[in-house]
Amino acid sequence: MVRNDELMEWARVFDFRYGTPRHPVAAALVDGRDVLFDIDWQGTQQLREKARSDLVSVFVLPPSAPELERRLRSRAQDDEQTIRKRMGKAADEMSHWAEYDYVLINTDIDHAFGEARAILSAERLKRERQPGLSDFVRRLQAEL
Repeated sequence: MVRNDELMEWARVFDFRYGTPRHPVAAALVDGRDVLFDIDWQGTQQLREKARSDLVSVFVLPPSAPELERRLRSRAQDDEQTIRKRMGKAADEMSHWAEYDYVLINTDIDHAFGEARAILSAERLKRERQPGLSDFVRRLQAEL
């Protein structure tokens, strides 16, 4: 898929390859739907190059290093060596926070989800993201 340019973004992270297929994303955007990516900074940089004007980036931070480690362990997805690698690289990964439009500190999942929804709502209200707004304002002005 990488060779055939079938991915919106991709990266090798902790000896694993991750990527997002282009077709489903393009189809959702054509339908006027928002697309949420759960990707690292490398993927975000690739998306920024391809869709700068239509990208809203949100960096999610853990509330503390011990909590990050607890969360990695509790998901029971990685072996001990991988968890150590992830913790060892966490500071480097976090150094990219300033490249993002928004930063959330995920102290509580429900609160963080609410903040993410607020970002989405605010971004949808931006002038340039409201199709037909200029026509609406002109019609409204004509009525006055």
